[in-house]
Amino acid sequence: MIDFERLRQSMVDSQIRPNDVTDPRILAAMLAVPRERFVPPHLAGLAYLDDDIVVQEAGDGRPARYLMEPMILARLVQALNLMPQDRVLDVGCATGYSTAVLTHLAASVSGLESEPGLAAAAQKNVTNAQIVTGPLNEGVAPAAPFDAILINGSVETVPESLLAQLKEGGRLVAVVRKGPPGRATIYARNNGAVSARPLFDAAVPPLPGFEAPRGFVF
Repeated sequence: MIDFERLRQSMVDSQIRPNDVTDPRILAAMLAVPRERFVPPHLAGLAYLDDDIVVQEAGDGRPARYLMEPMILARLVQALNLMPQDRVLDVGCATGYSTAVLTHLAASVSGLESEPGLAAAAQKNVTNAQIVTGPLNEGVAPAAPFDAILINGSVETVPESLLAQLKEGGRLVAVVRKGPPGRATIYARNNGAVSARPLFDAAVPPLPGFEAPRGFVF
């Protein structure tokens, strides 16, 4: 029988702590959330590897979807500098693991998912957050503005539609992919303007719906 509690502790001790994640609230949240419940049953034994886990295979017109590598997720969340009173949007929440982690750190969390099957799983897995089904690049305008937005996967571009849903002083983190590897980047809205600052290199699977516009080819 797999000792998931031991694996969870090992994930925090060997993957997350050594990679500059020092916020004790994040460490406690990742110890509290059973990651094995958010992956397909046949992959439960792999839930605590330092790798991205497939939660939806590509096929029938659907893209492959993943749970982000725990260490990168933890570093992105730490960069948001969440406060207990914050309202957070989790874009591309998949089966809800990142949403569940965020509920330990913020007052209100909305998980946004475009794939109905994944959204249904997230609704089942996370009972203390709002799960919304819809296009990922459109955000959740009725619930905006948000103090913080997390984008779960690498993107070619961060759309203005999401940046516009940040409140004054709000932060958004994403892995922006200009070429391998991507670069974790934080965006902040201050005095009505949005600035961006690179954080660290990160290789995570792409999140569909965030492709940069392609120029005309003659």
